[in-house]
Amino acid sequence: MLTVDYDRLGLKPGDRLLDMGCGGGRHAYEALRRGARVVALDADDTEMKDVSVLLEAMIQEHEAPEGASGSVCNGNALALPFADGTFDRIIASEVLEHIPADRTAIAELTRVLRPGGTMAVTVPRWFPELVNWALSDDYHMVPGGHVRIYRQSALRERLVDAGLKYKGVAHTHGLHSPYWWLKCAVGVNNPNHPLVKAYHQLLVWDITSKPLPTRLADMVLDPLIGKSMVMYLERPAEVRAA
Repeated sequence: MLTVDYDRLGLKPGDRLLDMGCGGGRHAYEALRRGARVVALDADDTEMKDVSVLLEAMIQEHEAPEGASGSVCNGNALALPFADGTFDRIIASEVLEHIPADRTAIAELTRVLRPGGTMAVTVPRWFPELVNWALSDDYHMVPGGHVRIYRQSALRERLVDAGLKYKGVAHTHGLHSPYWWLKCAVGVNNPNHPLVKAYHQLLVWDITSKPLPTRLADMVLDPLIGKSMVMYLERPAEVRAA
């Protein structure tokens, strides 16, 4: 399940792409399939091992075009281990809401993006996330959990202050917001609740089969209650990172 639109990001074969806070690697895998030279970075070294294995397997099985490459890096978002302007494209998906010093992380992302390069930043959308917090403390009050809810204007301001040019915004995963509201209402640690299980099956059907009914539902729900907000940005050639 991808959150970022790679065409809107401007990804091309051969581009150097950083997937910062990659988690399970979903965006890194798709970038590799599209011919990018991918670096997947996360603070969780256990997940990094799994991502490394799958990236290598994709290359060995020729699931990536010639010239594509994939590597992993265990690192800190507040001090990225890369030189200035290393990457053509950056994805930071569902990670800034976990970082107390988010302005420092944004400055680091800007620093390692080359002038003229593009970035996609995704965070939980304000209203759907507010409902989750209201329904359940367990949803976010966990080690490494969400520390803030972003309004669109606040996230844009932080990114522009760092020296990035705002290019646009989108909202995705409209079907997922009611699922998380339901989970928070019955208990986020209660996956066997019959309503949660039934809704989960619907989401699996949507992800694996993309049937027309769920595609139409997403088209209607994304602008209204899409769970994720995706902001697209560019680092202008004449502006240095903050």
